[in-house]
Amino acid sequence: MKPNVTDQRIKWLILLIPTMTIGLWEYIRHAFLLPYLSMELGNLLAPFIVLTVTLTLVRGLFSRLEASLEALRRERELSAALEQREQLAKELHDGIAQSLFLLAVKLDRLDRTAPEGEEKVRSLTAELRSTVKVIDEDLRQAIANLRKGPTPADAAWVIPLRELLEETAGITEAQAEFRWAIPEDDLSPKEKVELYACLREALINVRKHAKATRVEVVGETNGEGGFRCAVEDNGVGFLGDPLTVKERFGLRMVRDRSNRMGWTFIAEMRGDRTVVEIVKPGESLE
Repeated sequence: MKPNVTDQRIKWLILLIPTMTIGLWEYIRHAFLLPYLSMELGNLLAPFIVLTVTLTLVRGLFSRLEASLEALRRERELSAALEQREQLAKELHDGIAQSLFLLAVKLDRLDRTAPEGEEKVRSLTAELRSTVKVIDEDLRQAIANLRKGPTPADAAWVIPLRELLEETAGITEAQAEFRWAIPEDDLSPKEKVELYACLREALINVRKHAKATRVEVVGETNGEGGFRCAVEDNGVGFLGDPLTVKERFGLRMVRDRSNRMGWTFIAEMRGDRTVVEIVKPGESLE
């Protein structure tokens, strides 16, 4: 990804403007001002004229160049993040998903070949088949999350998150509330990708397990560059640590994503509410 033509022009203008300024000054001085302006005074005024032009014109060009380079850096970061997500999705599909399918086939074969009256074997294969099915569903959802995440360069990247909340509320017949107050510029492209994936997984978890009548998505700042995001519901909740519960792979994925980003992950009951929370520490506002 190369700098565009505008960037190249800005660079050339930054180089040429001081040279052109001093050349134009020397021409005007010798052609028109020489009878009125001494050589010594002309030489003294030359650097001040160049400085004035630099402060008025070149500084603006530098600002535009810096903004362009920053946009280019973000675009490269986004492109790399999306490429990594697609590669990871392909590896998951070609590796683990295919292995789970093969395992399910072998369980079916074991079930068919089990002797008559071996109810323990059939019960065990049914339990294993159910576990494999849950793992397969979560894995395929994770692959979909990787491939269908939002485009973080879009200023309205939270719109798909709001739509997912409304979809979840519609399926579970729950009331939905979306409270988002995190400024667009507070999040890097990678943070947007990872945060969307985490909140999406938490909402899917609500859809599958919570049986809630109210679900909320909250996003708020907690300091310079920091934030708190949460999915909250008034569903059935859980006892103890939900990360130790069998077949709750989604929350463990959210925890692992958060840890890789240096965020704090919390999943707990607060009164009658189930809260899945992600916190990025920020500098004190005081």
